[in-house]
Parts: sequence; structure tokens; C-alpha cells
Amino acid sequence: MNYLELINKCLVELNYKQVSAFSELTKNDHKKLKNIINVLNTEICTSEKWNFLLRKEQILLPKNVGETKNIIDGRIETVIADGQKLEYYSDFEAFLMNSQPQNTYGLFNDKILLPVWNKDKTIEIVYYTKNCAKDVNGKEKYNMEEGEDISLIPEPFAEPVLVYGSCLRLKGNPQSVRFGYWMSMYKDALANLRSKISGSSDETPVVKMFRK
Repeated sequence: MNYLELINKCLVELNYKQVSAFSELTKNDHKKLKNIINVLNTEICTSEKWNFLLRKEQILLPKNVGETKNIIDGRIETVIADGQKLEYYSDFEAFLMNSQPQNTYGLFNDKILLPVWNKDKTIEIVYYTKNCAKDVNGKEKYNMEEGEDISLIPEPFAEPVLVYGSCLRLKGNPQSVRFGYWMSMYKDALANLRSKISGSSDETPVVKMFRK
């Protein structure tokens, strides 16, 4: 379900008139809804280590060089060199003095700090992308901006989480006749996401509920 379809689904839940084109979303509540959907989408994506956000990048490290530009657009999970996993070591000064523990890597500003080897190395980096959406061509982006953009949260989980969660935030009055229904559907959607999205039965991600 794309961005425009999510918005229209919210409008139905809110008893508002649907729109036929993204350009028609000009009212104040339309603008609020567009922002709320993106905020909620980002909060859910960044709240846990979801496997649908995992990406991999390779970097060539020349011999006798102990640092490389950090081109990773997200949170680093694993760094591997020659089949050996490197553990994160937070003391960047140790790397600058080449006194860090063996098989470790560090971070300093826009650099990834690594051991110095006497031959070129291919460094594999597994990371969680900071992007939470993608456009119609599959190019990832931080927010949904156009009507055809979609969330990186997989279907069928994205629709109920974003629709019911956004309705709660836009009209979050506990006295509202629809409030209990939206809350129930939102909680169920989060539970489904938590229990079914993991790639392994050994993993049990936890989603935090956000309310403002």
C-alpha cells in the first residue's frame, strides 16, 4: 500500500472525504496526517533491529592503511575481514596509536577505524539502513514524499500499523467513540509485526508503543 493509499485509508477511518490525487492533500488535517504517518513509520523502523532493514556493503581497504571513509548510511551491525568478525571497540584513541585490541574496529567522526594489514583487505559491513521508505523505482529514502512511495515495513504489516497508529495520533482523544477500536487494532498490528517479521524463530523483536 503506497503513501496515497495509506492516507486515503486513514481518511476513511476518520470519516473524511478521500482524495483522487496526491496534489489534493492541501487541508491542515491532510498535512498533519502526512507528517504523522512518516513520524510513526520512522519510529517503528528505528525502534528495533528489524531484518527487513539489513543491508550489506563491501569496502576495499588498501594495505598499510588503518581507516576508511564511513559510507554506511545507517547503524553498523557486523564488520568482517577475511571471514573474521571484528568486534566494536569504542576507544578511538587506541586506533590512532595502533594499540587497540586484536580483531576490533572503531568509529571516529566520518571514519571507520580498522587494523593495519600488510595486504589489501575486502571489508564486509552488515548494517541497518536509516532509510524507512522507497520510491516507485525502488530507491530507498528516509521519508515518504510522493503518492507512490511505500514504507519499508513489509506488507501486510505496514497498513494496519501506520493507518490505525496515525488515526490515534491525529484524533487521540480517549473519549472518542473510535479511540478504543483504533488502539486495539494498532496493538494487534504491532504484535503481529513483532511475532512474524523475524527471519528466525530464535529472534523475538520487541516494538515499543509510541503515543503523544
